[in-house]
Amino acid sequence: MNLPEGFPKDKKCTLAIENVTMQFGGVVAVNNLTMHIPEGAIVALIGPNGAGKTTAFNCITGVYQPTNGKVSFYDDTIVCAHPTGKAAKNYKGWNADLYKDEKEINPTPDQITKLGIARTFQNIRLWKSMTVFDNVLIAKHMRAKQNVFSATFRGNAKEEKRMREETMALLKEQGLDKYKDELATSLPYGLQRRLEIARALATDPKLLLLDEPAAGMNPQETQELAEFIKQIREKYNLTILLIEHHMDLVMGIADYIYVIDFGSEIAQGVPAEIQSNQKVIDAYLGVAEDD
Repeated sequence: MNLPEGFPKDKKCTLAIENVTMQFGGVVAVNNLTMHIPEGAIVALIGPNGAGKTTAFNCITGVYQPTNGKVSFYDDTIVCAHPTGKAAKNYKGWNADLYKDEKEINPTPDQITKLGIARTFQNIRLWKSMTVFDNVLIAKHMRAKQNVFSATFRGNAKEEKRMREETMALLKEQGLDKYKDELATSLPYGLQRRLEIARALATDPKLLLLDEPAAGMNPQETQELAEFIKQIREKYNLTILLIEHHMDLVMGIADYIYVIDFGSEIAQGVPAEIQSNQKVIDAYLGVAEDD
């Protein structure tokens, strides 16, 4: 697996996205996207509004089945598709035949989560009628060691106790313990973002995908979030892939950056390279038309 330049060649590749294309009707939202995410790194996926960033996340996490391409997690293929039937006739992306001889793999989001990939969303998706505590506890249940028999005959009391203790410890660690009995949606916006990340951490992920975690935050909250992301990377031994529009945050914490525009990659590199890349500057600021 080819890791980005500058990373040790013996380092593991946590996530490999290869030739992924997502087409909706005649619109190609993501076109032939290839990314390699090194283990332990913080990698950013950036681009203007509508560039296809969240669509790429949805292809990784089972929300969408890509029209074409492959996604691997620690060298195991977890998503694989190629255009067939009507989609093949109308396909406008690249490499239509590249994966036609490989088995189609189309997992559901919960199956992806169980593999060790957790995510947050651009628009916060907390369970509105539940408390802060229960939002995290439910995520803990994903890895519960119980079955129908043990639940019916209350043989899971020890397991339930363990999950509740771990939930409380996670809330305390994230500074959310004092809000445990409040409705999740009653929290200030910045704390709701932190709660959503805490809920993702409760699934015990190896890879964390953050979709615009700083959206709606003021500069102080954004700075605190940047430190928080770096802390959880170290504490939980995470690999992190994030989408973000706050360039100060991206440039401050990302080890490597991929840039897409109109669904296609236009640049990749370390922050200093991206800041001075003319294609990136043009994509964000627009290209002046000739008179």
